[in-house]
Amino acid sequence: MKFATWNVNGIRARQAEVRDWIRRERPDIVCLQELKATTDQLPAALCEIPGYWCYWHGGRAYSGVALHVSRHISSEPPQFVHPEFDYENRIVAVTVGDVTVASVYVPNGGKDFPAKMKFLEAMDTYAGSFHSGGRTLVLMGDMNVARTERDVHARERKPRAIGQLPEERALIERILSHGLVDVGRQLDPDNDGLFTWWAPWRNLRQRNIGWRLDYVFASEALASRAIECPVQKDVGTSDHAPVIVSFRNGEPAQPEPPPPDDEDEPFVLR
Repeated sequence: MKFATWNVNGIRARQAEVRDWIRRERPDIVCLQELKATTDQLPAALCEIPGYWCYWHGGRAYSGVALHVSRHISSEPPQFVHPEFDYENRIVAVTVGDVTVASVYVPNGGKDFPAKMKFLEAMDTYAGSFHSGGRTLVLMGDMNVARTERDVHARERKPRAIGQLPEERALIERILSHGLVDVGRQLDPDNDGLFTWWAPWRNLRQRNIGWRLDYVFASEALASRAIECPVQKDVGTSDHAPVIVSFRNGEPAQPEPPPPDDEDEPFVLR
């Protein structure tokens, strides 16, 4: 099973990139952020990607999130919902089987920092409700917070920069405390160059001087089945890179498992 997330920084400018990427990777669930488009501004080719149920939730020239669900894992149209704290088209969720996946675009906070903190606090309550109810949750997207110092290149570290503030990081840790795992860091714990966003100047992307802002936060039981979570640094022209996570089917992996012999069988959510 494969989930993917990408802040596209304008879906109309990158429609061909996104369509080709989805067709190439074939994720079971796709989360997109920063669409900067209303539904009536979307090209028809994006709304009719073969093999997917598509849901777009955007506003003109600002914000916006989307979810695409493969018909391979959902033969009927799934129900897409917005938590009560959604504003500015920043979160949409879908439940397939017993897994709820949310595409999330946390406010940057530069223009309204209290609104960003309020959104993160609401996410904390949301994650807590899943944990207390024993339900599986995956939060994917642009959280607009570099979780730790190592998630920012040394040249970009600034003690009072929004996105690096202690109070923001504390809220991310509170969200994770509800039985969630930062899958990217779990699978690549020693990588000091694990970034997903680069300012679009001075060749910072080519030099890998960036921030890690895009995450996969998954409930522990599901996270224990994660086998890879690469950042596709060289994909696309957005200032963010896609992040793709792959999960093993069935029970959590044991040390040195035998080679799988059922790769062609469909994934069953359970």
